[in-house]
Amino acid sequence: MKKILTLLFVSVLGGIMTLSAYKLFFENDSKFFVSQNTTKPAVIQTSNAATSGLYNAATVDFTSAAENTVHAVVHVMNTSTMSAPMTIQDLFMGRSSQRPQIGTGSGVIISPDGYIITNNHVINGAQNISITLNDNKTYTAELIGTDEKTDIALLKIDADEDLPYVTFGDSDQAKVGEWVLAVGNPFNLNSTVTAGIISAKARDLSGVSAQSFIQTDAAVNPGNSGGALVNTNGDLIGINTAISSQTGSYIGYSFAVPSNIARKVVEDIMEFGNVQNGILGVTGGALNSKAAEEFKVNDTEGFYVSDIEENSGAANAGIKSGDIIKKIDNIKISKFSDLSGYLNTKRPNDVVNVTLIRNGSEKVIPVKLSKSEIMTVEYLDMQLRNIPKKIKKENNIENGVIVVKNENYALYKNLGIQPNYIITEINGQKINSVDDINNIKQKYGNEVSKIGIINNKGQKENFIFR
Repeated sequence: MKKILTLLFVSVLGGIMTLSAYKLFFENDSKFFVSQNTTKPAVIQTSNAATSGLYNAATVDFTSAAENTVHAVVHVMNTSTMSAPMTIQDLFMGRSSQRPQIGTGSGVIISPDGYIITNNHVINGAQNISITLNDNKTYTAELIGTDEKTDIALLKIDADEDLPYVTFGDSDQAKVGEWVLAVGNPFNLNSTVTAGIISAKARDLSGVSAQSFIQTDAAVNPGNSGGALVNTNGDLIGINTAISSQTGSYIGYSFAVPSNIARKVVEDIMEFGNVQNGILGVTGGALNSKAAEEFKVNDTEGFYVSDIEENSGAANAGIKSGDIIKKIDNIKISKFSDLSGYLNTKRPNDVVNVTLIRNGSEKVIPVKLSKSEIMTVEYLDMQLRNIPKKIKKENNIENGVIVVKNENYALYKNLGIQPNYIITEINGQKINSVDDINNIKQKYGNEVSKIGIINNKGQKENFIFR
């Protein structure tokens, strides 16, 4: 027992001595060490950088932008009629083979008096368009106008009171890496909000550099089309339009029409009834290493001008073949979709400052945009363009538009329509330009009863569809 007490006393004494030594030497050093670290700016910067990189979303307030936007995003339902194969039951019971078809999507209220922007493909072919607000009130919408090229449509509803709406932001100022919210109605789930960042700008999905989308990683699914892409301030910077997917559902990338393009389209529809396109009047291609070698230039970024359209703004301003366009106004031009995307926000007679390289020297040339004779339009699965005055004069052609591309097999097989054919008349209306084609699309859609053409031999033909 005595030995045990002795061992216990020795153990306690040893512990007290060890603790005292630690308090005397090590703890004082530790306090000094911590004090040094907390005064070092490098330590603070590293810590903040890590927090910013990993948890920055927690410091961004999404709630205000989401709350303001969900009330201005609507559910769009369109009803159309489709012809189904006739069944035996239909024959015996005398039923029509036509069936109602319902499509859904989203839209964004852009004014308190009920103007709504959505995608053209959401309401294309619709006979009736129904709008349901976030408070479950339903209205019948009037189609004001559409633009197939940008996939934008403008609707209008009449409500008894001012409606919540989203204000347009400046999509040119949106930055890659910036937080954004996608608001819409995927899979008929109303008022759905998803978050992501802008992962690219001026993205073209067509392969012909005709598009200039904002690319994001915010989740967008079927039903989101026509919905809002907003920044953290709640400003509208895009109209959600497409996803890149092999399954039809979201897999990581979604695409939106920039707000500057969408706003210009709806303003044109309101003021003119159709879209006014300001054309620079240059042809060429985007530069890269291979193109630079082909064109024998040193630049690998920019747009190389290979030809100038006669009487265009570029021709009148003195832009020449061989010039390399580096910027338009303050927009850097790295690829053709940068160029086309910015010009889609402009109208004829607008003036833009073109920064270019000529013979190694930089020049800034103001250009007044024009309506080009080579402006194209898609109709009946054909790509059509205006006929240059020079060709009209040389071939004694009074009016018409020229077929650039025809993917309509029925028109090719039955009528022989192919590239370089000229369409002079549709449904009894004389065609002078692609503007007339746009008006016919508005009036008749794809219903064509009569068409007049000039074939490649210069012979005039008229076809009536019964």
